[in-house]
Amino acid sequence: MEHDAPAIFVALEQSGFAAAIRQSSWLYPFANIGHIVALVVFAGAVAVMELRLLGALDAMAPGRLVAQARPVAIGAFLGLAATGSLLFAAEASHIVVNPAFRLKAVLVAAGLLNVAIYEFAGHRAIASLPPGARMPRSAKLAGVVSLGIWIAVAACGRSIAYF
Repeated sequence: MEHDAPAIFVALEQSGFAAAIRQSSWLYPFANIGHIVALVVFAGAVAVMELRLLGALDAMAPGRLVAQARPVAIGAFLGLAATGSLLFAAEASHIVVNPAFRLKAVLVAAGLLNVAIYEFAGHRAIASLPPGARMPRSAKLAGVVSLGIWIAVAACGRSIAYF
């Protein structure tokens, strides 16, 4: 597969950095476990936020809950990006041509676009709602779309090994 990959990814995989990741008896496993831990934390924070947007967990004001869960999700996402970069570098020429990885990358971009759209257009609708208030349709739509995208991202990530 290496010959199918763009030269930049072959060069990345052949770099001393990537070789150090592959040859280390602890760095690759650390990145792999770190990626899983970050995924669990990210999934938990996203689930709490999106379930609240869908109307669940209504004992807490939605704006407050989302504001408290957002930094956890951002931190976990950054952890996913950092550990994922290490895992990617170690096998860049193989992973970059993997159809599951390519779909995952597109879905991550879609997930981030959904977050941006919600932040710029929809979050004000819930910011001052009290606990128990009926959630606006736009918030519910954002929650459903987000859950669907991030579940698909996780499924694609698990599928990389099979392609």
